[in-house]
Amino acid sequence: MKKWCKAGVVILLLCVLVIPLGACGNKEQETTKVRVAEVTRSLFYTPQYVAIEKGFFKDEGLSIDLKTTAGGDKTMTTLLSDGADIALVGSETSIYVQAQGSNDPVINFAQLTQTDGTFLVSREKIDNFNWDMLKNSTFLGQRKGGMPQMAGEFVLKKHNIDPKKDLNLIQNIDFANVATAFASGTGDFVQLFEPTASVFEKEGKGYIVASFGTESGHLPYTVYMAKESYLKEDKETVEKFTRALKKAQDWVQENDAAEIAEVIQPYFEDTNLETMETVINRYKEQGSFATDPILDEEEWNNLQNIMDEAGELPTRISHEELVNTDFAEEVTK
Repeated sequence: MKKWCKAGVVILLLCVLVIPLGACGNKEQETTKVRVAEVTRSLFYTPQYVAIEKGFFKDEGLSIDLKTTAGGDKTMTTLLSDGADIALVGSETSIYVQAQGSNDPVINFAQLTQTDGTFLVSREKIDNFNWDMLKNSTFLGQRKGGMPQMAGEFVLKKHNIDPKKDLNLIQNIDFANVATAFASGTGDFVQLFEPTASVFEKEGKGYIVASFGTESGHLPYTVYMAKESYLKEDKETVEKFTRALKKAQDWVQENDAAEIAEVIQPYFEDTNLETMETVINRYKEQGSFATDPILDEEEWNNLQNIMDEAGELPTRISHEELVNTDFAEEVTK
């Protein structure tokens, strides 16, 4: 009887010890929520969706609340009004905000894309394209003051084409309606993002003849930014975020377009895998996806040169004033 009592006590003690351990094992890891506002939903931002789908953010203990805030102005307003912790948008927006005066500057801390993402599409198929062919044509460009339009004009001038004198430049059509306007017969050439450019080519509505990304060189086209106060108060979160991004950038470089397309398809349900593969491969080949999150001074200066050339640079701001590379450099070691 005593032996059974002793055995019962031992079993009871084991249960008391095991139950808490089991409960701890089943408890989910606590995560930090990060609200991210992206300027648009685009295959141009492929590494971001890879970071989410492959669990790189989750591995760092981060839960990403991603929302699309169409347009640079809306994205920046969302960030400034504390509707988001981090914004994914063109670096030019941080310059516009700083030029207006800010007690809490918006700081660029991790670069996602390093070239322009648009392509020159011709209505007619051209076997041997030459930039001079644009002269005296009707060119359907992007919104004035936006990075696509500024990069576009920079490239035209690079090829000795004055956008205001040498062609009929149309840039008063909303971003969402540019492709529709071209498809309905407006313009001889148009500046388009992917996947629209590739879709038009497959459907015979237009033909890609040149890349503005290749022509305009490296620049911080799309960057993660946050208010300076957030970078100071949530340093650990920002470093984890940047580390997850770097893992995604490495993964994108190491895997082929077909596999990448399958991973991020949930974000592009209306685009077939074949088109996604074509687009991702094109962006990879021309080096549009940044291979690391570091926004260097040369890229920053190139951005401001392009803005200045377009007459849209309010004031020249130094790299150290609006760029923080500490997080990017730390995770890239």
